[in-house]
Amino acid sequence: MHIRAQDASVRLLAKLSPTKEAGRLVVLRRSYRDESYGFRRAREFTMPDYTPEQLANRVTHAPLLRYADALRTHGHRAASIDPLDLLRRERVEALEPSRYGLSDPSAQYNIDGILWTKEGCGKEKQQTLEEITRFLNAVYVGRIAYEYMDLPSKIERLWFAHLLESETADAMHGVGLERKWRIHDLLARSEVFDTFLQAKFPNLKRYGLEGAESMLPALDALFSAAARADTTHIILAMPHRGRLNLLTGLLEYDPVALFHKIKGGAEVEVADEVVSGDVLSHLVTSPTLKYDGKEIKVSLLPNPSHLEAVNPVALGKARAKQYSLLKALEKGGDGVEGCMLGDKVMCIQLHGDASFTGQGVVMETLGLSNLPHYTSGGSVHVVVNNNIGYTTPASSARSSMYCSDIAKMVNCPVLHVNGDYPEDVIRAVEIAFKYRNYFRKDIVIDLIVYRRWGHNELDEPAFTQPLMYQKIRSRRSVPGLYEDKLVADGTLSQDSASSVRISYKATLNDALAVSATYVPPPVKFDGQWSTTVIDGTDMAMVWPGSKEARAFDTGVSTEVLRKVGKASVEVPDGFEIHPRLQRHVKNRLGSLESGEGIDWATAEAMAFGSLMLGGCDVRIAGQDVGRGTFSHRHAMLVDQKTEGVVVPLNHALVGAVGKLELANSSLSEMAVLGFEYGASWERPDLLPIWEAQFGDFFNGAQVIIDAFIASAETKWLKQSGIVLLLPHGLDGAGPEHSSSRIERMLQLTNDPFTPQPNANVNMHVVFPTTPAQYFHLLRRQMKRNYRKPLVVAAPKGLLRLAAASSKLSEMVLGTQFQPVLPDSHSPTDKIERVALVSGKIFYELAKERAARGLEYRVALIRIEELAPFPFTYLADTLKPYTSPSNTSELLWVQEEPRNQGAWGHVKDRLRAVLGGLGVRGEVRYIGRHEDAVPATGTGKVYQAQQRAVVEGLFEGL
Repeated sequence: MHIRAQDASVRLLAKLSPTKEAGRLVVLRRSYRDESYGFRRAREFTMPDYTPEQLANRVTHAPLLRYADALRTHGHRAASIDPLDLLRRERVEALEPSRYGLSDPSAQYNIDGILWTKEGCGKEKQQTLEEITRFLNAVYVGRIAYEYMDLPSKIERLWFAHLLESETADAMHGVGLERKWRIHDLLARSEVFDTFLQAKFPNLKRYGLEGAESMLPALDALFSAAARADTTHIILAMPHRGRLNLLTGLLEYDPVALFHKIKGGAEVEVADEVVSGDVLSHLVTSPTLKYDGKEIKVSLLPNPSHLEAVNPVALGKARAKQYSLLKALEKGGDGVEGCMLGDKVMCIQLHGDASFTGQGVVMETLGLSNLPHYTSGGSVHVVVNNNIGYTTPASSARSSMYCSDIAKMVNCPVLHVNGDYPEDVIRAVEIAFKYRNYFRKDIVIDLIVYRRWGHNELDEPAFTQPLMYQKIRSRRSVPGLYEDKLVADGTLSQDSASSVRISYKATLNDALAVSATYVPPPVKFDGQWSTTVIDGTDMAMVWPGSKEARAFDTGVSTEVLRKVGKASVEVPDGFEIHPRLQRHVKNRLGSLESGEGIDWATAEAMAFGSLMLGGCDVRIAGQDVGRGTFSHRHAMLVDQKTEGVVVPLNHALVGAVGKLELANSSLSEMAVLGFEYGASWERPDLLPIWEAQFGDFFNGAQVIIDAFIASAETKWLKQSGIVLLLPHGLDGAGPEHSSSRIERMLQLTNDPFTPQPNANVNMHVVFPTTPAQYFHLLRRQMKRNYRKPLVVAAPKGLLRLAAASSKLSEMVLGTQFQPVLPDSHSPTDKIERVALVSGKIFYELAKERAARGLEYRVALIRIEELAPFPFTYLADTLKPYTSPSNTSELLWVQEEPRNQGAWGHVKDRLRAVLGGLGVRGEVRYIGRHEDAVPATGTGKVYQAQQRAVVEGLFEGL
């Protein structure tokens, strides 16, 4: 059997055979019949097995087969992939033919079924051992090293062998003339750019690309290959190293704007907005590039200095972009049956070698790559490998042989390539793209380069790496070496080479002069962010702090509420749900009929369904979100006989344009939250929700919250409607399952300490106590003409508490979220104490108050929205209790320790409210004492503490 590799992706690797390879059963993961909305199975393939003649030949020449496989497996260990030649070398005995009993160089062998040379499929199947050795070394022991033999899929291994071995002769001829000139242009301009910045701004930390300039032609080739394959969008994530070179050299970023930023100017300006901006090495752009007449939009994402944190954000945005395109096709009536994830959108992630190995989010993000609710059709990873991280050598930075070894956890092939040879780099890139575009899986290019300067241009790297930098400082640059090669072989004249540099330097000088008067253009909404869908109507998007920003009515007609509620528990005929869920269905239908006792799960389902009817999609992700951690949601039902899955709102809600995606995630917090956040950047018509299994589990995603969710609007003018559901409430579960650390979320807000009109708070933090309040909050996220992150201290014990249920009438047209819920009894001058509370402690206090008969002596007021703090609402609610004739004492009651919970956030703001009402004195604190943990793990101690908090409010009455 011989198949030309260039034909392989078209006619060789046909359709799947999911459980067989070569006629024998193989071990695969357990299948699960989730065919719900958003579920995407990985592409699977078969290819023709060896012919009987080939199998016989493989047996006859088994030593030769072992030798060939040894080169395929171990050739990378002897390849010339290190520009500095500092990698430790050892003799690779496995590459010697004598180890396999092959000793006569002139001996003839039939290579049919063993090697895949072009000659192998013709009549010249005989080759000498010398020819075979020379051939295998040319393929596997050159300046590109391949790791693919560890892949568990025989199909993928064969694909690589066919591709590499049948195209080797063609590859040896190098790239065409036009491509060589393009490579030279990119390399030369990059070197001129770095030299120019060093001369004009010698004290600037620019994180230049010197030593790794091959990154630019690599990305150029990748963009070109994607465009030729009809990809229309690239989502690009990268760190700081070489970012400015990429921006100006390939992504058409105006150097005038760059110099304006270097000299202290702002990169963006928006009227009536406070924009902090970001550092130089985080600049972004989204140009539309053209290759061979085909356009491709490249979106370079903003990212923080937390290396690799942007990776899952890029992955989420890439998948959401593909779904946006699919939805547009559906609206246009063109159909989407033949459109697969990854056809039109590709994610490219650039990494540093030390961070790729060291940052856990890399592993978490790789773990998402092939999951059915997270795959985006395969990413191409380019590791710009300096063999050093800050000042730490590779030997101290990783335990593995290569920095790319972490990718093997998802059976990812790796191509190592010597960055000193740009044409070989392009060859590696083209192979990587072919693999990704066919198998729709991740692949890694380990671009081995060096760093001419220290971590930044002001460092002295020889302090810690003297021998490495002796070599670096004595060698010609990568652009210089390539230019010498082209001039020597007559591909480029010296005058032409010089003119490229002279011309670009003049361009930079002109840009520097113009930058003195540069004014950033106003930022405006475009594309999918120009409008959003509100109840089926396109509404113009605005900045959250503008005068036009407003929320629309969040109430829904009784008819629609009942329709959605019933649809949320309707299952197809013949679908057998778990017997215990019959009660769940019965209770929901009963509460909808009576209009009483609406629980949290029902309110949530009605919020989701009503938004879907209005044209919005909803995606909720996290560990066990289909059922719900507390077995309360059951938005996804599983047939007890077949394990088939149905999402009732998608199945039964007639007239819904939107869809509900339930993404039961891997046991990851950082990558999963980053993924959902990336989706929120892409789609304002999507309600993205991340639910932590328990509230404090967000600890593992703190970087995403700090560097993206809390600050992206202020740094980058990026809006997001992400919702974080963080189950919170002390109930005896111990230190790690009690608190959502709401104090941390509140500390991250820029909520003003005093009332300010139209305050644009960076994210909203709420602690709702009724299902109706939660219903309105979810709908408010999408029924505003702007987007804002929402952090919800979500219920645990309240999920089934009868006292915490709602009426249907609290969600109908004309109702809305209430930032402050007043006491159920009207204010009177008999009130002696006014307790301000937030969260589930209210119900314990209310129960104790009723037991003591103190309803008319103690008032309980709930603050449901903590940020932005409801100054006006609270003042209006407290006013009757603070008249000159009323001497009510004001208290803040919480169950969390004093150094935690909302107390630190509310105490100064409460003082401002009271000052505005003319009330002197302080609000008294009642709650637990300061503690190093959110809650004790000792049951008796917990009960005593909780009882003391509840009784503390009524002490002395």
